[in-house]
Amino acid sequence: MTGKSIVLKTPKKDLLVELNDSATADAVYLALPLEAYVNVWGEEIYFEIPVHMKLENGKKVMEVGEVAYWPQGDAFCVFFGPTPVSKGPKPEAYSLVSPIGMVVADVESLKDLGDRTLVRLERA
Repeated sequence: MTGKSIVLKTPKKDLLVELNDSATADAVYLALPLEAYVNVWGEEIYFEIPVHMKLENGKKVMEVGEVAYWPQGDAFCVFFGPTPVSKGPKPEAYSLVSPIGMVVADVESLKDLGDRTLVRLERA
C-alpha cells in the first residue's frame, strides 16, 4: 500500500480505503473529490468515475473489502460478498478489473446501500 488513502462516504458510514501502489490507484486519487450514484450488483457496488485507464494487474476473483477499477465501464468497484457470477463465497467481478486497494474497516454497512444511493469519494 502507498500510504495514500481515500474515504467512501455513504449515508450511514464513512469507509476508509488504503490504495495500492499502482498507476490506476494514483489516477483515481487524482480524480477526487467526486460524487456518484451507486449501482448494486450482488454484493458489489460500482459507479462511473472520470478516470480512463487500461487494465493493470487484472483479476476476477476478489477478496471481501477489495476495491478495484473496471476499465470496461470506467467504474470504481467495492466488493463485499458474492456477485451474480461468483462460483463460491468470494466476490467475482463481471470481467477483469484492476485492483486498487482495500477497505480498512468492516464493509458490512455496504449491504444496506440501495441502487442509486448518492455517495462521495474524497482524499483522506
